[in-house]
Amino acid sequence: MARWVTGKVLDLNWWTPSLFSLKVAADVQPFKAGQFTKLALEVDGKRIARAYSYVNSPHDPTLEFYLIEVTDGCLSQKLARLTAGDDIYIDAQANGFLTIEEIPDAHTLWMLSTGTAIGPFLSILAQGKLWDRFRQVILVHGVRANDDLTYRQQISMTQQAFKQFKYVPVVSREVPEYGLSGRITHILESGELVAFCALEELPKSSHFMICGNPQMVKDTTHWLTTKGFKRHRRAEPGHISVEQYW
Repeated sequence: MARWVTGKVLDLNWWTPSLFSLKVAADVQPFKAGQFTKLALEVDGKRIARAYSYVNSPHDPTLEFYLIEVTDGCLSQKLARLTAGDDIYIDAQANGFLTIEEIPDAHTLWMLSTGTAIGPFLSILAQGKLWDRFRQVILVHGVRANDDLTYRQQISMTQQAFKQFKYVPVVSREVPEYGLSGRITHILESGELVAFCALEELPKSSHFMICGNPQMVKDTTHWLTTKGFKRHRRAEPGHISVEQYW
C-alpha cells in the first residue's frame, strides 16, 4: 500500500520539448540511491499514480525526478503542466533493489541506461558511496538524439572529480557529437564499447546495472549471459542487476 504524503512543486525544468525534471519538497522516508517511488495526481476524480526514480542523492532534501511527457499519457501530461507551489502526491516509502548496497564488489561497475532511466544512476553517482568499492565506473546513456543527453553539467563535474569515472553517450538516430552511434546492444556486440573505454575485453570482474526500456534490458542481459556473466540474486551472487523502466 502506498503511504501518500502531499508535496509541493518547487521547480520544473525543460531539457527538450518532451524531457523535463521535476523538483519537489515532501516529507518522505529515507531512501537508497537507485530506488524509486510513486508520484500521483487527482485526474477526473481518480488518483493516477506512476513509478519514478529519485535523481537526487538521498542526502539532498530537494527531491528530483526525470520524466518524459508521453503523448496521450494520462499522468505525464498533467505533471508537465505543474508549476511552483502546486500540490503533488508522493509515496513516502521508496522501493527497488537497483542499489549498490544490493550488488557484490567488482573491479568495474557498468551502468547501462536508456532515456530517462539514467535517473537512478545519477542518484547513485551523486551519493558517492561507489568510489571506494569500484576501480572503474562506466556510465552508458543511450538516447535517440544529441539533445536527449541531459544532466551534462552534473556528469562533467563527476568526470572532473573522479578519474575512475567514464561517461559514454550513445546516440541512435543522429551522428553523435561525442561518443558512439547506435544502440547499447549493438556497441556491446561489435566491441565498440570496450574499445571506447580503452579496454581489450569486458573485465571478468564486472558488474552490470541495467535500467531502461524492456527490450534493451532483455537483449543486453541475454548477450551478457552468452559471455559467461549471470543474473545477480541475493541467494546466488552474479554479475547482472536489472530494472525495466516501464
